[in-house]
Amino acid sequence: MTIDSPARPAAPARSAHPARPARPRSARNPQTNDYFDLMRRVSDAGLMERKFRWYVWRTVALAAELAVMLVLLLTLGQTWWQLLVAAGFAVVFTQGAFLAHDGAHQQVFTSGSRNAWFARIIGNLVVGLSYGWWTRKHNKHHGNPNVIGKDGDIATGTLVFVPGEQEGRTGVLGWVTRRQGWLFFPLLTMFGPVFHATAIHSLATTPAIKHRAAEGWLLGIRLVGFPVLVIATLGPWLGAAFLAVQLVVFGVYMGAAFAPNHKGMALIPKDANVDFLRRQVLTSRNIRGGAFVDWAMGGLNLQVEHHVFPRMASGNLRRAQPIVREFCAERGIPYTETGLMESYGIVIRYLNRVGLGHADPMECPIASQYR
Repeated sequence: MTIDSPARPAAPARSAHPARPARPRSARNPQTNDYFDLMRRVSDAGLMERKFRWYVWRTVALAAELAVMLVLLLTLGQTWWQLLVAAGFAVVFTQGAFLAHDGAHQQVFTSGSRNAWFARIIGNLVVGLSYGWWTRKHNKHHGNPNVIGKDGDIATGTLVFVPGEQEGRTGVLGWVTRRQGWLFFPLLTMFGPVFHATAIHSLATTPAIKHRAAEGWLLGIRLVGFPVLVIATLGPWLGAAFLAVQLVVFGVYMGAAFAPNHKGMALIPKDANVDFLRRQVLTSRNIRGGAFVDWAMGGLNLQVEHHVFPRMASGNLRRAQPIVREFCAERGIPYTETGLMESYGIVIRYLNRVGLGHADPMECPIASQYR
């Protein structure tokens, strides 16, 4: 579904990390006024303040979980029960990715440098992803979510997210594209190795990555040291099975946590001029649930609030939700929230319809507002 040629003002901020909230001076149009009005409400509620102690607790919890997994790996011996430990490592690594994500968004410390090192260490050493690659990619996504030609998260690759871009695909790739919705979760099983390979390639080839040597050492310890430890402890066959399970669960968990956020939501043409608030809200989807869903998805289930306030600590997103929801209702901005299983159904149907060549794979009820 695509928003067609809206005549709207430009966004007040273009990056994933906009400046710290400040009182508006003189907004020139109603849409910019909307954003500053909403910012004032959440700021007055104290929701833009750091939650440092909460992040200390999360970091300690992550370290404890890693320690437990390592103890189990080293003490259970050569038993197939180790495959459950492998799945446990995958969950802990994904939880580390959520924590590194928050650091990259400047949510933990007041110092940008400390946030960067926090995310760099956890992202490279625990998760096995390059912080330098992630921030470049993620900043572009936050500035232009679901904007065709600008958001790399909807760029055509193995999967096609933009209607029309499936044309010309033949052979095995064409077969996959026509069934890409049904194949979505099976394909996620391969995302773990792809994430790690992308980290290595990006670190080796991308120019001007800060602290490249440090990232290289941290990434090397994770991607070389961990498999060596596993093989040395469990032997080649059980060790290989352990690593395979860990990679499969890691890829599925990561993909299942990130996919519901924007896939199947409105697509915005590259030259469309949609203001910041509406660009973030109309392209984002929240997932219903309580504390467990917040933990399992690392706060990404509150995607609307995260995109509108990317520097807000993820622990504050739940409190911000009723404020944002009420504000959107007042301004007539569609606010999307679904259940987790429902969101997966939406994503699968959307991908199938794009892959089969539907010009408008899902009729967008908001598109008429921008024609």
